[in-house]
Amino acid sequence: MQLKYLPSFVKRRGRITKRQSKALEQLDNFLVTDVDDISEALKNYSSCHLEIGFGNAKHLCNEAKLNKDTLYIGSEVYLSGIGSLLASIIEEGIQNIRIYDQDIRLLLDNKPKEVFDKVVIICPDPWPKEKHHKRRLINDEFLSIVKRTMKNDSEIYISTDWENYAESIFVYLNQSMPLSNQNYQGRKFYRNQNHHLLNLI
Repeated sequence: MQLKYLPSFVKRRGRITKRQSKALEQLDNFLVTDVDDISEALKNYSSCHLEIGFGNAKHLCNEAKLNKDTLYIGSEVYLSGIGSLLASIIEEGIQNIRIYDQDIRLLLDNKPKEVFDKVVIICPDPWPKEKHHKRRLINDEFLSIVKRTMKNDSEIYISTDWENYAESIFVYLNQSMPLSNQNYQGRKFYRNQNHHLLNLI
């Protein structure tokens, strides 16, 4: 089967702990499959944040517990991370997290609606070898897709510790939207009329 997008990740099962395995039995209760699902769940919340690639889920869980009036959509393809998130949700009684477990571009590009107040992408895979740069998540195509799901005055946070990836992200951001460069707490801050983009390096 031909994939719609060149994968930006290598999907491996990895080691699954008993805690994660038990929690994964509840995955269907927390899944969203498209933006319509998010819109329906959002009726009970004042805002919606998307975190792409939440890893061990510590950041996502902390944010959700601090902001109970915000709906959090966590996107992750690795079962170990999803299992860890589900275990925390169940053990700590977190009510405001939903999960998308496929390539996030499929969700964003399917019947897009402006639902997100913030998009967070923490350390996407840098694919350091030049021949693999085409697999990097952040590019013109991705930004065009995600932009259609973001509300006016929304924010996107992207962090990377790879300098040449940060440089390419800056280029793509400027190609995607007319941005002005400001300084914000020692970090690069980009702003345009409708979206605020903060790149944390």
